[in-house]
Amino acid sequence: MKIVLASASPRRRQLLKKVFDNFEVCPTDAIEVLYGKPSYAVMRTAKMKAMAYLGDADLVIASDTTVYLNGEYLGKPTSRTHAIQMLTSMSNTTHRVYTGVCIKYKGKYHTFYDCSMVRFRKLPKELIVEYVNAGNSDGKAGSYGIQDGNTDDGFVKYYKGSYDNIVGLPTEKLIRVLNDMGIPTKEE
Repeated sequence: MKIVLASASPRRRQLLKKVFDNFEVCPTDAIEVLYGKPSYAVMRTAKMKAMAYLGDADLVIASDTTVYLNGEYLGKPTSRTHAIQMLTSMSNTTHRVYTGVCIKYKGKYHTFYDCSMVRFRKLPKELIVEYVNAGNSDGKAGSYGIQDGNTDDGFVKYYKGSYDNIVGLPTEKLIRVLNDMGIPTKEE
């Protein structure tokens, strides 16, 4: 079975290795449009990414992740200043991380989402600036990656839900959905 991950994210590539031994990576050019309820927004964008793949794969997996804080979407930063603003706004607050997934299999699209909650510590301005200037916020929804070792004395005070979802692909739920569809995974 030819499996394709329709994503440019190196983090998703690492996470999908928990699910399948062999797959190809083929990012698509779908535009990320975030509006409406966060769960619908990420599922809609994931489906657009899956639909944009025009190759001959048997199974296509596409995903989209966003951070949602106080009714606002915090997508990927457009500049270092924007990243600093986002991280400053999340200091000492709780936000939600939504990831939508679309599976294209046998000509049909199956979508689902997962949601995790993340509580940030009160972040010193110096820590934010150092993190952003090191390039750690580049290409990441909400301008941060939980996998960057920013727990304990860093950004994250605690989280609830799937850690992998916060990174960018809810592998636990993905495995369940694939297995329910009759698609074998490493965890089956």
